[in-house]
Amino acid sequence: MTAHPTKRNSALHPASPPPAGASAREGGHLPKILSTLVALLTAPATADTASVVQDHSRPGFAAFAEAAQSLAAIESCDPAALRPAFNATFDAWMQVAHLTLGPAEEDGRGLAVLFWPDPKGSGWKAQRALLDSPPTAEDMAQHSVAARGLPALERLLYPIETLATDPCPLIRVTADDLATTATALNAAWGPYGDLLLTAGQPGNTRFLKPEEATQALFTQLATGLEALADRRIGRPLGTFDKPRPDLAEAHASARSVRNIALSLAALRDLALTLDPDSPKTLAAFDHAIALAEGLDPDIDRITDPQGWLKLEILQQAVRSTRDTVVAELGPALGVELGFNSQDGD
Repeated sequence: MTAHPTKRNSALHPASPPPAGASAREGGHLPKILSTLVALLTAPATADTASVVQDHSRPGFAAFAEAAQSLAAIESCDPAALRPAFNATFDAWMQVAHLTLGPAEEDGRGLAVLFWPDPKGSGWKAQRALLDSPPTAEDMAQHSVAARGLPALERLLYPIETLATDPCPLIRVTADDLATTATALNAAWGPYGDLLLTAGQPGNTRFLKPEEATQALFTQLATGLEALADRRIGRPLGTFDKPRPDLAEAHASARSVRNIALSLAALRDLALTLDPDSPKTLAAFDHAIALAEGLDPDIDRITDPQGWLKLEILQQAVRSTRDTVVAELGPALGVELGFNSQDGD
């Protein structure tokens, strides 16, 4: 990431003072200097969009594509052989899962990687039908996103019930389909990243002003924190009297707490890349991350009152972090929250 000064901290050094007694009308420059200084001090910081694209999004999606391809390349269908690569792929996805704009929206690619939550269990229902007659990798893209991606592989590699049919063919097809989706996402971030980098330039009809690109990325940060608090933490948290660890993301593979911590770290990296000069925001993230690191890695432990309280305190910290992001980072960048595809979910 390229370090850069912000306009808010710029200092103005006039070459020489005006002659003693000179007024603005007589050629003195003090009023002009003061007005320029005020403008500089109150101007919003310049968002480091280039660093977000070059150091956050593109490398993140490239790493995800590489991990998914490595998973698909494993010839064995033994869950013990596939689980490490599955977890490496899930780890890589968590670095970019918050980037739901552009390539992730196109053709439902983001949902094809991770369709969650699935409150009606539609994914497993669809997979049951596919177990007896697995489609080809090409045809898999035509099936419901609920039967594809990481949750689909998790159900096959960490089954919670005995599978009546050999899952190997469906494992192979699902892994190949995931690798295809990951590769497409990575490729799409080439031209989409260019759109963010050239916002406001002639010919860019997607982002007509640089501020629009900044707003889009800032919105991803704020809504990512909201989704983390409401879904990854809120769903298993349930209520004090009725916690629901079974509703946690990646519960079968025991990744639920890990995903929370990885999501926080990825969102912090996005905030830092957008504007390194945001001390309150970064402090809020560091506090939340410290709380996440103090959680028991087994999400089922929230059935214990102390475990539940720790998770609830983390949820409050994540929501406080979002509030800090909106209060500090938004004004610093000169943008407000925009529309996001997850709004209204």
